[in-house]
Amino acid sequence: MTKPPISPYIVLMIGILAVSSAAIIIFFARAEGVPAVAIAALRLTFASLALAPFVWTRARGEWRKLSRRDFALAMLAGIFLALHFAFWISSLDYTSVMSSVVFVSTNPIFVGLASVVLLRESLRRGTILGIVIAVIGGALIALSDLEQTGTESLQGNLLALAGAVTVSGYLLIGRRLRKQLSLLAYIGLVYSTAAIVLLAMAIAMGANLLAYSMTGYVWVALLAAGPQLVGHTSYNWALKYVSATFVTVTLLAEPIGATVLAIPILAQVPSPIKVVGGALILAGIYFAARAETQKQ
Repeated sequence: MTKPPISPYIVLMIGILAVSSAAIIIFFARAEGVPAVAIAALRLTFASLALAPFVWTRARGEWRKLSRRDFALAMLAGIFLALHFAFWISSLDYTSVMSSVVFVSTNPIFVGLASVVLLRESLRRGTILGIVIAVIGGALIALSDLEQTGTESLQGNLLALAGAVTVSGYLLIGRRLRKQLSLLAYIGLVYSTAAIVLLAMAIAMGANLLAYSMTGYVWVALLAAGPQLVGHTSYNWALKYVSATFVTVTLLAEPIGATVLAIPILAQVPSPIKVVGGALILAGIYFAARAETQKQ
């Protein structure tokens, strides 16, 4: 395996910090009247446009060398990413920030199983232990939130769970293609495909993408710059050096980051059981990280 120029764990940490702000930024964009599907479409459109000059000058040669199968896989990854954002951002209309982020972070279950079946990757005992501990922590947080909000949050939780399934497909394909594609070539294809799919969905659903306040567009631009270009790109970079399973386990730190930000910004103070759940998530990430280091 190619030796990374910088530790993947440092890059993933930066990505987690960036992605943790996503739910908060979406909250403010929704307060400006921007619907969920428009937020998702504009987020990927802004990110794709920002990358376009670099991708066009540096990645076209790699695209021409791609087989039809791999090109189709990159398109499929973009579709999965588009569906992930459509499901997850919509979930925030029906359930709390913490519950939504926790449910969308259950993807290690799906990636772990699919990695064994589809990618022939073996799961070390420490990785399995890490997944189990982290999922238990996530369940504690989710159950605590459900007790407070009742069954009204069920629709939002299911949408977030659908977001977890679709982001799993996106990460698994990324793990395969990043072994042969540069970061720019890969995210150029995937982000632009996701943007096109989401723009089509927004138009089909009657969303007017030009009808919002300047503040609303600023929030979406921040979403594209931080959580998308820094956060998701960090994950895609790391996929060349660590397993998709480990990347998804580290994503379980997102509920922690979102909760820390929500305390001063949205005045959402977690209960003691949520603090325990957060501690378990961090413990799970530690075990998975240690197992991944031993694997390499």
